[in-house]
Amino acid sequence: MTVVTKDITFQTEGNCDIIDITPQVAGKVEESGVNNGIITLFVCGSTAGVTTIEYESRLLRDFKDMWDRVIPRSISYEHDKTWGDGNGHSHVRASMLGASLTIPFVDKRLTLGTWQQIVLIDFDNRPRSRKILLQVMGE
Repeated sequence: MTVVTKDITFQTEGNCDIIDITPQVAGKVEESGVNNGIITLFVCGSTAGVTTIEYESRLLRDFKDMWDRVIPRSISYEHDKTWGDGNGHSHVRASMLGASLTIPFVDKRLTLGTWQQIVLIDFDNRPRSRKILLQVMGE
């Protein structure tokens, strides 16, 4: 078994910024030299997460609206009392979504569905530089 570790970095706008990172992830699989296996993505940070979704403008709006309904920005968070940075909601949202994702690939191609893209969601309340660690494992 081979393990290849890479990373990719993105500039985000914050406030539930959703970025399609599928091409970059597919490129890292392609250049890894591994034909069949899995790739694990891990967001280095506690106010962003990764998942898959159909990257379609109205669905993206639905996804953002869902976070405002489920974990609103407008309520009090204990974290904000500790640090005063106003991003308590960002930490809770990111922990609910999750910081990692694993995707199988065959013949150096991600096994995503037709309408399925990999996305980075930045929940913080300001622009950030986001690093995603990638580990490609297989043969």
